[in-house]
Amino acid sequence: MTTPTYVIRGGLEGRERLRVLARVMWPTTSELFARVGIDAAARCLDVGCGGGDVTLALARQLLAGSVVGTDLDETKLELARADALDAGLSNVQFRLENVMDPGAPGEEFDVVYARFLLTHLPDPTEALSNLCARLAPGGALVVEDIDFTGHFCDPYSAAFWRYVDWYTESVQARGCDPNIGPRLPGLLRATGLTALGMHVVQPAGFAGEMKLIAPITLEAIADAVLAAELATGDELAATVDELYAFASLDTSVVSLPRIVQAWGRRPR
Repeated sequence: MTTPTYVIRGGLEGRERLRVLARVMWPTTSELFARVGIDAAARCLDVGCGGGDVTLALARQLLAGSVVGTDLDETKLELARADALDAGLSNVQFRLENVMDPGAPGEEFDVVYARFLLTHLPDPTEALSNLCARLAPGGALVVEDIDFTGHFCDPYSAAFWRYVDWYTESVQARGCDPNIGPRLPGLLRATGLTALGMHVVQPAGFAGEMKLIAPITLEAIADAVLAAELATGDELAATVDELYAFASLDTSVVSLPRIVQAWGRRPR
């Protein structure tokens, strides 16, 4: 999703980063869907869907259901439509929509899902109110979001912690909350949802694409870091190089931020 407060580059370059992130995140997101329980005939809405990786995965699972993916980045949506066509999926569609706008009157969903969206919004309360309004009675709102300062790495890497600090401060500079994760249950409760649940996950590893998330994310937020005057271009480039070098070490371990998964249901 591309908004004035969104710190990560969109378009084609942003899409490639999201493909990597989606592969890293799918095991824990698929477990979340199993935990919540999604009927094979459910009508689902994936808000802030980006390139549609989760949208398409849901469409493959819903034998009699359907999925709508929404985002503000038309380039990513066009790529997602092409991916859906290539996959032969007819139960999915992608729309250009803003989560801060009310949904279409009379259109209701059994599941509304948003991952890494609320952290980029100055008013997540209003966004959640809009999402809840799109739920059918008994429908589930499912959200995943970050507690960004909750990273870890081993051995110590100054570049890694510079990245964490720069990301955190870039998001805060735009009036948003990079550590919104722990707030999610309270925010859902305030909307009037019931049957609340939460779970915490933190993907980490010493090999594979997991270790590339930090450098490719820093590359993607470079414009925001420079705009906030947190670093110079040379400092950014050097830190990106250090992060790639750290990721290449067989002995290094890195994590994603702590991720809070939370859900609740609209009363019938």
